[in-house]
Amino acid sequence: MPKRNFIQYLIITAKGLAMGAADVVPGVSGGTIAFISGIYEELIETIHKLDLGFFKLWKKENFLTAWKTYNLPFLLALFSGVAISILSLAKLITFLLTNHPILVWSFFFGLVIASILYVGKQVTRWNVAVIIALILAAAFAYFITLAEPLGTVESNWFLFFAGFVAIIAMILPGISGAFILLLLGAYTAIIGTLSQLGEGLSTMNWKVISDAVLKILIFLVGAVVGLKVFSKVLNWMFKHYKNLTLAVLTGFMIGALNKIWPWKEVLSYRSNSHGEKVPFIEKSILPTQYPDEPQIFLAVLFMVLGFLSIFILERVAVSKSN
Repeated sequence: MPKRNFIQYLIITAKGLAMGAADVVPGVSGGTIAFISGIYEELIETIHKLDLGFFKLWKKENFLTAWKTYNLPFLLALFSGVAISILSLAKLITFLLTNHPILVWSFFFGLVIASILYVGKQVTRWNVAVIIALILAAAFAYFITLAEPLGTVESNWFLFFAGFVAIIAMILPGISGAFILLLLGAYTAIIGTLSQLGEGLSTMNWKVISDAVLKILIFLVGAVVGLKVFSKVLNWMFKHYKNLTLAVLTGFMIGALNKIWPWKEVLSYRSNSHGEKVPFIEKSILPTQYPDEPQIFLAVLFMVLGFLSIFILERVAVSKSN
């Protein structure tokens, strides 16, 4: 593993900050940022090699040798940046979702449209099997957006499952963990928990901190398990069935557009852990059917801005690879 000085680790932390910012926005992948910034292969390789052998080496040699051999300074620097960025942005996104939902979802909608084109474009050969895989994945994702959410953020098993599935963003450039959380109906709840942690830390309210930390730890345990499982499965899929895998990912995003559609009618509510009524089941409606001001012009503008964000990232990635 490469030897680095303090400044180089700071640069890795800065890349982690960018990855964290991407991971809280549905449609932008932390994996894409890792790819653009030149650390994707090292990240995947380090995760692949991380196993219980770390403890054996620690026992045989010492902690420092095991720490360096498994390239953990790299992971610590990177994920510190990711954590700082996510905690900082979670409160802002929670505020924006509460006060400007149509504009936020419009921006996300534009991001995902661009991501569909970005991932779909990587399919090098279209055949009947690839097209069927795309259609089936799109239909499945659309069905998920119509179904009642599997659980709530108060449910520990659901938190574990959400972390397990969402970690796919760290493995694949082009698909977003926040997008997967949206598909599961867990995005707003997870962002709210992160915002709650930031609020608790700023006021030193230990009850708020402990509640949020417990939820986040369960989510992270799911993510760690998912990381080990997904890294092997997806690498195998990409080696043997790359076009089919890309088609499935593209189909998922197409089907899930219903979830991100900015104009919604709330069909039922649920009570969160604070006893507040929050939307539980919603359906997409036309802007003209929206009971309040639909903000059509601004919504379209934010969709375009979201689309251009991915387009610019893709241009940067292409120029860097060249």
